[in-house]
Amino acid sequence: MNDTLTVTVPVLRDYKQREEKIACLTVYDATFAEVLQGAGVEILLVGDSLGMVIQGHSTTVPVTLEDMVYHTRCVGRVVKRSLLVVDLPFGSYASPRQAVESGARLLRSGAGMVKLEGGRGRQEVVRALVSEGIPVCGHLGLLPQSIHRIGSYSVQAKSPQASQHLLEDACLLVEAGIDLLVLECIPATLAEAVTAEISVPTIGIGAGAGCDGQVLVLYDMLGLGRGSPPRFVRNFLADAGDIREAVVSYVRAVKEGSFPGTEHAY
Repeated sequence: MNDTLTVTVPVLRDYKQREEKIACLTVYDATFAEVLQGAGVEILLVGDSLGMVIQGHSTTVPVTLEDMVYHTRCVGRVVKRSLLVVDLPFGSYASPRQAVESGARLLRSGAGMVKLEGGRGRQEVVRALVSEGIPVCGHLGLLPQSIHRIGSYSVQAKSPQASQHLLEDACLLVEAGIDLLVLECIPATLAEAVTAEISVPTIGIGAGAGCDGQVLVLYDMLGLGRGSPPRFVRNFLADAGDIREAVVSYVRAVKEGSFPGTEHAY
């Protein structure tokens, strides 16, 4: 990211057209936000993953809208150039009206875009948000907020039927108005097909190198995750002198295409 560039939705679309990779990391506080922005991370994601890495929960489900507002304010106070994307937490976007109210609170707190999970069943919610001027990032594949239904944090859309369903969902979300799409824990070939099919940038996590960009949970990228790291995680701090150097190394690896490697894909 150019030091004078402010990352916006049109800028991200330009990145996709130029086939320039997009670096994204989660962040939950002002200090790390300054480090990530200074290292050239284009998208800072205040993820509901904070429920697990900050609050100590076993899932993201307990995270509230108040939690997200608090952390968005912490990060938003220092973000000047990166695009700040914030998760709509579980239960905060069950209807279009509720989604707009929740999204408006997050934008007032500093967000530049909100993210929600789900496919075709979220079209009306996406349309309502977009109609109010709230940019939306979709999220397909592994949906952490649905962990009690899906049962485990495992690779999704492995069958031909499930792959086709996910591809259709991606197209329907774009039709509804999303400007960005996260693809989590799906086969690399499927993520590449979705990326080629839709007009908005894709950000992968456990989805191979064919996406327009990559995201990791910050603490996982620094080797601080709880338990055994998922296959798609690389510890960038292991070969770096400090945290700043680790983040710079992550951005460089995403930009040049050396991360993720085939060993990180499904």
